[in-house]
Amino acid sequence: MASRLLLVRHGETEWHAENRYAGISDVALTAKGLRQAQELGNWAKHRGVDAVACSPVSRARLTAQPAAEALGVEPEIVEGLREVDFGWGEGRTIAEMAAEDPEAVRRFLEDAELGAFVGSEPPSEAAARASTALRGLARKHPGGTVLVVAHNTLLRMALCAMLSIPVGRYRLVFPRLDNAAVTEIEVSDAGTALRSLNVPTWAPLHGGTRNLGT
Repeated sequence: MASRLLLVRHGETEWHAENRYAGISDVALTAKGLRQAQELGNWAKHRGVDAVACSPVSRARLTAQPAAEALGVEPEIVEGLREVDFGWGEGRTIAEMAAEDPEAVRRFLEDAELGAFVGSEPPSEAAARASTALRGLARKHPGGTVLVVAHNTLLRMALCAMLSIPVGRYRLVFPRLDNAAVTEIEVSDAGTALRSLNVPTWAPLHGGTRNLGT
């Protein structure tokens, strides 16, 4: 029996303006990020959502909370949905890293798997733990709809793993997931299907419609 997972990147954080790699760092939501969380909650209560799950990182938990409250459920905290540890890149911008080691940045941009930053979690391992967590939620809610709030890089890696795309190409295939937008996948014993991508929470989610925004 297929389950619907509505994958959501957390709301805007204080590091978005500088485009810093937040990773495992605990970065606060901005006022806009908190508004996005509220909009997500308003959206979710009209979409037949049965359960809410999220990463243990505070920016994901705060984004998920309004939806959980609107639905009258407790959010399930899933450790496997924690963002990737970027190692050497943690808390830095691409420009800062390129100024120090342009070759390392070139390798990362060319193939995030082969060129992973020093000290970072290997993309294949991050993708495996995230896809395991997502499949676990699908099994726990057979035939149900689960709102899953996590992180930009982790979710893109998981999508690659679940759709049989090389994980090192996640930046090319999925340039970004927008804050508080919804990407829907359908998970069954037969595999995973991508139903929509980056659907804003102020617009209706139509089954089978793909929004290919950045």
